[in-house]
Amino acid sequence: MSRRSDGGLDGLMLLDKPLGCSSNHALQQLRRLFARAKAGHGGTLDPLATGMLPVALGEATKFLHGLLEADKTYEAGMMLGRSSSTGDAEGELSAWSDPTPHLHRLVSIVERFKGPQQQIPPMYAALKHQGKALYAWAREGVDVPREPRAIVIHHLDILDVIQLNVGPQAMVRVGLRVRCSKGTYIRSLAQDIGAALGCGAFLSDLRRVAVGRFEAEDMIAFETLEPLSLGERCLRLLPTDSLLLHLERIDLDRDAAQRLLQGQRLPQTAYGRRANLGTVRLYRCDGQLLGTGTVDDRGLLTAQRLIAQTSISQ
Repeated sequence: MSRRSDGGLDGLMLLDKPLGCSSNHALQQLRRLFARAKAGHGGTLDPLATGMLPVALGEATKFLHGLLEADKTYEAGMMLGRSSSTGDAEGELSAWSDPTPHLHRLVSIVERFKGPQQQIPPMYAALKHQGKALYAWAREGVDVPREPRAIVIHHLDILDVIQLNVGPQAMVRVGLRVRCSKGTYIRSLAQDIGAALGCGAFLSDLRRVAVGRFEAEDMIAFETLEPLSLGERCLRLLPTDSLLLHLERIDLDRDAAQRLLQGQRLPQTAYGRRANLGTVRLYRCDGQLLGTGTVDDRGLLTAQRLIAQTSISQ
C-alpha cells in the first residue's frame, strides 16, 4: 500500500466476495470502505460464486490487466442427475436421470476435459451480442448462436464424490478443483461433463481460490474489514507493485527517473545494465515505484504506464 501525496491511497485488496453479491456491488462497497473514487476489479465473479475478487484502488488500477489475463483456480460442486437451463442451481432443472450407473466412468470422462479445448460460452453470461449481454437475451427467451472459444484446463481434479438421496431420487455431488485459463466458464464445464456422462449435471456451488500467483490465504472478507478504522484497513492493502512482481525490475537514479517521467527515452547507460526485452517494472533508487516501461532491441527504455506524479513523493 502507498499513500499519495494528495492523501489518497493506492494498493490491492484480495476480497473474499460473499455469496449473492455481484462483483460490481462488492467493488462499490470496497470503494465506500476506503473512501476511494477510483477502483477496479480483476475478473468478474457471478453472484452465486464466492471467493477471490482482486480489487485495485487508485493508481493500482493501471496494472490490473495482468490479473484479467491470469489463470484462475476454482473449487466447485457439480451435481449429477439433472441438467439446468442456466448451468447452475438457479435454472430450470431437467427430469431426473439416475447418475449412479455412470459413476464408474467419472474419472475417465473428467480426464477428457484437461488441456487445450474449445468451449461454447453459456447463454447466461455477460458476453455481448449486438451490444446486449447474453443473459439479457436469455431472459427474453432468445437463444443466441455462440462461437466456441479456445480455453485451457491446466488441472482438473476430483476432490470428493458424495451420494445424496433426495426422496426416491439419488443425486451425486462431485467436488472439483480446476485451474484454467481466462475465459473459462465452470458452469459450461459442469454441463459438458454431465452430457458426456449421459446423466446431466449442473453447478451447485463455486468458489475462486486463486488468481495468478495470489492464493486463498491472502483473502479478506467484508466482515473483517468493516469493524476496522480506515487506517487499519489500509494496513491490509497489498502494495501496488504486488501486481508487477512477475516483471524484471530496473532501478533508476533521480535524474534518470525525472527524465523518464518527462517522456524521454533512456539509453542503457542511464540505467546501468542490459535488461531483457519487453515490459519491465521501474523504481526510483529510493524504492518508489514509478510504473512500467519497455526495453527494445537497442536497449532503449521507454515509459509504458506510469503512476501519476501526485502518487510519487518528491
